[in-house]
Amino acid sequence: MASVGIGWRQPHYGELLERRPALGFVEVHSENFFGDGGAALAVLERGREHFAVSLHGVGLALGSASGLDPWHLDRLAALVQRIDPVRVSDHASFARAPLRRGEPPLHGADLLPIAFTPASLDIMVRNVEQVQQRLRRPLAVENLSAYLRWADDSMSEAQFFSELVRRSGCQLLLDLNNLVVNAINHGDEPVAAACRFVDAIDARHVAEIHLAGFDARGPVVIDDHGSRVHEPVWQVFAHAVARLGRKPTLIEWDTDIPALDVLLAEAAHAHALMQPARAEQPA
Repeated sequence: MASVGIGWRQPHYGELLERRPALGFVEVHSENFFGDGGAALAVLERGREHFAVSLHGVGLALGSASGLDPWHLDRLAALVQRIDPVRVSDHASFARAPLRRGEPPLHGADLLPIAFTPASLDIMVRNVEQVQQRLRRPLAVENLSAYLRWADDSMSEAQFFSELVRRSGCQLLLDLNNLVVNAINHGDEPVAAACRFVDAIDARHVAEIHLAGFDARGPVVIDDHGSRVHEPVWQVFAHAVARLGRKPTLIEWDTDIPALDVLLAEAAHAHALMQPARAEQPA
C-alpha cells in the first residue's frame, strides 16, 4: 500500500512498531511532539526508522489576521528538522485574535472558518509564505469542515485554494470528508458538490488526501473522525482517484479509536479503489 497511510495515535504506538504493517506512511499531529525530549518524541523517532512520517498540524492558524505565533513556528521548524517528514500540513483556519484592540492575540484552540474573500486570501498567502520560508519546503494546506459561512464570501472555496496555491506556491491537502460534511450541512447533494470541488482544482497541486468518518446523528453533521469512512466519501474518493491520479491518502481516525486492524482494513479499501488510476505519486 505504497500510497496509503494511517493516523498514528497513542493507543497504537507500540503495536505499529511491533507489527510494522505495509503502509506508505504514517501521520501524526505535530503539536504532540513539540517537546525537546520525552517518551512521545522517542516513539516518533523510532517510527521514523521504519515509516515515512507526515506531520499534520492543528495550531498554526494560517488564516489569522494577527499573524503567526513565533513560538509555535519555532517548535514546528525544530520538529521538521529532527524528523525530516515527507509532508508538513495544517489547516485553512484562524484561531488567533486579541480580546481587545491593542492587546496581544490569544489562541482560541479551535479550527475556526475563514472568509473566502480577497482580504482573507492576502492574509493566508502572507502567513503561508512565512511558514514556507522558515521550513524551507512547501506547506500543504487543508480545506476545513466549517459549520457556518461568512456573509461576505465572494469566492468559491475551490477558487480560493487555487489562488492560494498560485500565489504562495503551497500545496493542497484535500480532505474529502470535509467536503462531504460541508455539503450536507449546507443543504447540497454531498457527492455532487464534493466532486465539483475536485474537478475545479489542479491535480498537480494536491499533495495528500484525507479520508475519515463523520457523526450524522444530530441536526448538524460533525466531522469527528470517529468511525469508518462513510459511503459518500468513498464515492468522492473514487472520483478523485480517476480525476487526480493516485495521491498519498490517509485514513484519519482521532476519536473512539478502534483496533489497529480496523484502520488497516480501511487503508486496504482505499488502496483497492486506487488501483484503476494510472499515475503514481510516491508517498
